[in-house]
Amino acid sequence: MEGKMKSSLLLCAALAVSLAFALVAGYPEDSEDEYVLVNNKCQCVTVTSRFVPSKENPDEEVLERNIRILVPLKARENISDPLSPLRTTFVYRMTELCKKCDPVEIELGGEIYQAQQSTSCNEHETCYTYNRDKCYTTTFPFYYHGELKQVPAALTPTSCYAD
Repeated sequence: MEGKMKSSLLLCAALAVSLAFALVAGYPEDSEDEYVLVNNKCQCVTVTSRFVPSKENPDEEVLERNIRILVPLKARENISDPLSPLRTTFVYRMTELCKKCDPVEIELGGEIYQAQQSTSCNEHETCYTYNRDKCYTTTFPFYYHGELKQVPAALTPTSCYAD
């Protein structure tokens, strides 16, 4: 089991290195800021980018991509079920991580339309840990006064209850 986890970690590292050149984005010139391209809390991935001086020619700048993947070692196959088996496979697809599903308003021919930048937004996303912005619940058996009841419980209380 531990060997599988190590091989998964090595695979993730290899994936991060090989995909570092896969993202393309536009940036304003003369900027030393680091830009967050992806911050996927559900799959624990952050992709950032910034311009740095070239090693070959210090007068030129090159675009540097950084992919940070946090692998939750005690993640469950079903994150809402604490009794499900430990997850041993983690899959990261840059096309899925980079999709933008929030609708934006655009103007065409004097009229305003809502559009989204991805066509696969209705597909279920596999989460490796809790997205703290979403409410996750489960039920658990509760024995009270000789009676067994299934009681709902919030797995992420701060997201489930209003302040």
